[in-house]
Amino acid sequence: MPVVLPSGYLPPWWGHSPWVQLLWTGFVRRVPEGPWVRERVELPDGDFLDLDWWRTGGRRCLVVSHGLEGHSRRSYATSLARAASRRGWEVVSWNMRGCSGEPNRLMRCYHSGASEDLAAVVDHVSRMLPGVPVAVAGFSLGGNVTLKFLCEDWPARRGVHAGIGISVPCDLRSAALRIAEVGFGWPMRRFLRDLGPKMEAKQARFGGAFPAADWRRMRTFAEFDDAFTAPIHGFRDAEDYWARCSSLRFLPALRIPTLLLNAQDDPMLAPECFPLDLAREHPHLFLEAPRHGSHVAFASRSDASGDCWADVRVLDFLESCIPA
Repeated sequence: MPVVLPSGYLPPWWGHSPWVQLLWTGFVRRVPEGPWVRERVELPDGDFLDLDWWRTGGRRCLVVSHGLEGHSRRSYATSLARAASRRGWEVVSWNMRGCSGEPNRLMRCYHSGASEDLAAVVDHVSRMLPGVPVAVAGFSLGGNVTLKFLCEDWPARRGVHAGIGISVPCDLRSAALRIAEVGFGWPMRRFLRDLGPKMEAKQARFGGAFPAADWRRMRTFAEFDDAFTAPIHGFRDAEDYWARCSSLRFLPALRIPTLLLNAQDDPMLAPECFPLDLAREHPHLFLEAPRHGSHVAFASRSDASGDCWADVRVLDFLESCIPA
């Protein structure tokens, strides 16, 4: 039975509050910048993706996907990359479209189901490092992209041997509704403040071809995804987007060892994001749900190394699947 419960995670004395951990990971935690080397990958549709490499010469490679309105060098991504590099992994942390500091070229944006972009990154990595086994790890929205990717037909022919999803809203509908309600709407307002100006810039650039909705009047992801995400990317509406892109619906098809690490006190995840019944029966899905950990946090009791607890847990799991 692959389910890993209870978890061995023990938070620091101040980490029993999910909101304190959330503030720590978002505003307090500082991770030293890594020796990143940026590379631009051109896509067949005329757009591009910017990748950051952390080169070690290792014979295993980890591909890291960031969360909503994140980027490749966010503290959580850099922390995992630093921990992996110390253990001899090559690391590629990639930026979703429009998240590398430069607007992407096309009207389309990134979204929770854009697994074809992750496939393009993994394809490129496989060409650059022929014969090197690959693992993929994703945080939050990037975790949903990662899990969806792992359940499709790409990994088997791209040298992917294992996967990780951390703080994953694998049921997009329930997570979207929850985010609009928790913390007096603070997380939702923060996301909209980041996303809104990008939509304005695209409205100015693409004119009438781009939806003309006013993001300042929006209060929920239902409104945002109805107005922008769905029409831009070919979905009927927010409900159609959530239904078609939630990784939860793809998980029965998983054929590669995968750890889903979601904290029970994560304020952004609804109960539907914890597929316990599926994991009990699934030979490849490992669900670990610590009591604490918040969202993309998992602060360690001792952080002298700069690693958070999740970094160590992720790498231990991946190395059990891909020995050195």
